[in-house]
Amino acid sequence: MVAQTKTPIDLLTLPDKQAVVKEFVGRPIHTLRTPCMVIDRAVFAKNCAKMHQNAKDWGASFRAHVKSHKTAEGTKLQLVSSTDKTEAVVVSTLMEAWAIVKAGLVADGTVKDILYGLPVGVNKIQDLASLWDELEKYGGIVRLLIDHPEQVQALEQFEQQREKPRSWSVFVKVDGGQKRAGVPPTSTAFRPLVELLSISPATTIFGFYCHAWDAYASTSLPEASSFLSAEVNAVNSAASAAKKIYAEISANVPEGGFVLAVGSTPTAHAASVEARQQLDSLLHGRLELHAGNYPLLDLQQMHTNLVGGNRVAQKVLATVISYYPGRSADGRDEALCDAGAIAMSKDTGPSGGFGDVIGKPWRLGRVSQEHGILLSHPSGPLASGHQEGKLAIGEVVEIVGQHACLITAAYPWYYIVDSEAGKADEVVDVWVSWKGW
Repeated sequence: MVAQTKTPIDLLTLPDKQAVVKEFVGRPIHTLRTPCMVIDRAVFAKNCAKMHQNAKDWGASFRAHVKSHKTAEGTKLQLVSSTDKTEAVVVSTLMEAWAIVKAGLVADGTVKDILYGLPVGVNKIQDLASLWDELEKYGGIVRLLIDHPEQVQALEQFEQQREKPRSWSVFVKVDGGQKRAGVPPTSTAFRPLVELLSISPATTIFGFYCHAWDAYASTSLPEASSFLSAEVNAVNSAASAAKKIYAEISANVPEGGFVLAVGSTPTAHAASVEARQQLDSLLHGRLELHAGNYPLLDLQQMHTNLVGGNRVAQKVLATVISYYPGRSADGRDEALCDAGAIAMSKDTGPSGGFGDVIGKPWRLGRVSQEHGILLSHPSGPLASGHQEGKLAIGEVVEIVGQHACLITAAYPWYYIVDSEAGKADEVVDVWVSWKGW
């Protein structure tokens, strides 16, 4: 039997939220130590409500991925908005799942359904079983992703050791052509896996799950809609094939049918009444939409042309620490700031650079570990039309980076502002983020 990992809740230590709230709430954001991350709670909440509306318009339930921010406060906003509510989440780490428990979001009924968003690691089964034990106290459930027979066999071996064996609710992870994880429904591996899952006492197929990460290449609504349709076709083909397999081996399709789970932030933005009408009329299950980046957004998402700068809820504050007139190859000025690769990540995107300065014609063009080089960039999407402008040493600039999910990982907490309350430049709360795996 594979050695099992220790329950992360035993390892979960967080900064004292009360202490950081007392220290920082009420302070102007430009007096904070830099680099730091600032999130506009009002914009974050509006993005959550918009995504709930998309799911409703598309005729789907919604499952919120919490990996981007990893906070209790952000999770609540993702699940309960002014438009709708959901009780289902996806986590990318077990630490996220246990932190949800520790935050009381299971005990108070906010979260009732946790999907561990990686094909299950056989060394994590004990941990996931302990998590399920905790959720069961409150009527909740843990679901798994499966894409290989050995994962099923490991679950069987584990359950055989229990006094009261259980059957795990699983999604089959479908590879829709992205070749990141999952099994293609057209592959020779698909049928044996479905057969094994259907007859195993340790598993019950809940549905089929796909994530179109390649949809981030979209630059228009029609392109994103096309990726969304491709996702649906992949899981729908899998469900259709599974139904035939079930019939051949005299197995019963789960009551209510299979769940067809799809989504990435670009394709979820494309979900609408019109997009639903474009789907084939015959669906072999009920739709579930999932997404994670959408509450925060970033330059990558802006490049899809599905959202504008007014929808971006996060930014990094950095301080200009030196200035170099005419240093660039074309004679433009450069500046040094205290936000580098760790503060901004090394992710680039189709728009170029590591981040754009809000309201100023500058871009974060090069990064070292703890500092970055700002380059003149008058055509940037956040430059507000300014064609010229120098930066002063000591000036605090606001940068939107390429990939919010990786940027947030650098910060032990986020400073929260609220533009709707008239406090866009003042700290109104501090969210402490979960770290570890």
